[in-house]
Amino acid sequence: MKQLPPGQVETLKFPLVGEKEPPADLTTEQWQLDIDGAVKTPLSLNYQQFMALPQKEIKTDIHCVTSWSLLGQTFSGIPLADLLERVVPQNDAEFVRFVAYSDRNHDTSLPLDFARENCWLVHSINGQPLTPNHGYPLRLLTLKKYFYKSLKWLRRIELIREDRLGYWEINSAYHNEADPWQEQRFDLSQLSSKEEVSAFKEADDYQRYRKQVLLGANLSNWQPRSKNMQGVLLKSCRFRNAKLADVDFRQANLTLGKFWGADLRETNFSGADLEGADFSGADLRNATMQKVALSSTRFFRETKAGKRIEANVEGLRLSNYQGLLEDQEAFLREKGVVE
Repeated sequence: MKQLPPGQVETLKFPLVGEKEPPADLTTEQWQLDIDGAVKTPLSLNYQQFMALPQKEIKTDIHCVTSWSLLGQTFSGIPLADLLERVVPQNDAEFVRFVAYSDRNHDTSLPLDFARENCWLVHSINGQPLTPNHGYPLRLLTLKKYFYKSLKWLRRIELIREDRLGYWEINSAYHNEADPWQEQRFDLSQLSSKEEVSAFKEADDYQRYRKQVLLGANLSNWQPRSKNMQGVLLKSCRFRNAKLADVDFRQANLTLGKFWGADLRETNFSGADLEGADFSGADLRNATMQKVALSSTRFFRETKAGKRIEANVEGLRLSNYQGLLEDQEAFLREKGVVE
């Protein structure tokens, strides 16, 4: 019998999450991996040298923090342990930091002992090269963690003496431990305080919240004073029965938001990140969702009593979406929203 971590939904797709566009000029000819920091023999490998090393395979499951799981995937590459034997970590090395080829220097870190046992450097999945959007030429694969600990477009492995929080841990308050079986999605110490939530509710302008994340806020039954909420960062917030009709949520990050019963008529979500959001029971009549990220987004849910709670999607304008899981896509097809 298949087992899923709490809050996860199985998919047969490989949704595109995280950084979605690879560096424009990244080719295997230009690519190089550097392994340095607290090591005795630093190492640099070009792609030919990396591929000339003994390649191995591992079969594992993927669990994304946005709540999808892809089971039983076979990856090809090299265990991190094989390279650590070559560089020889110094005695005081305690952590490993992984850095990507990306404009924002996307990075993550793990305890050295854990990484030695659970990290792989992979280039292929199920016998096919990873696509550039999924991390080709080389990505990190970290077992037993949410997938944000599996960095795309790997360029550097740095052994360090003290831990450093990575990009997602700093900018999205993702949990540094990232254990899906413990459902460690967010660092709860970074939840927005009651005072911060109250200030947000009373605000007339949301400019500051385009840079400052509001995390885990209870916005149930709330009605904003301004409908201009473009680009706001409202992550893992509760919008139950909120009055959000005709609000402009373009380019907003609303990941893992619960919109149960919310009034979202005519609301514009174009360009928004809606990964893991739950619109069960919401009124989405004539709302707009163009160029949206929808991995693990839900438009209906089944209760424990077997009742199905659906969003009203009459007139919903949905196009150019990414990541919608199979059961939700079937629901929207049944309603005539997608073909």
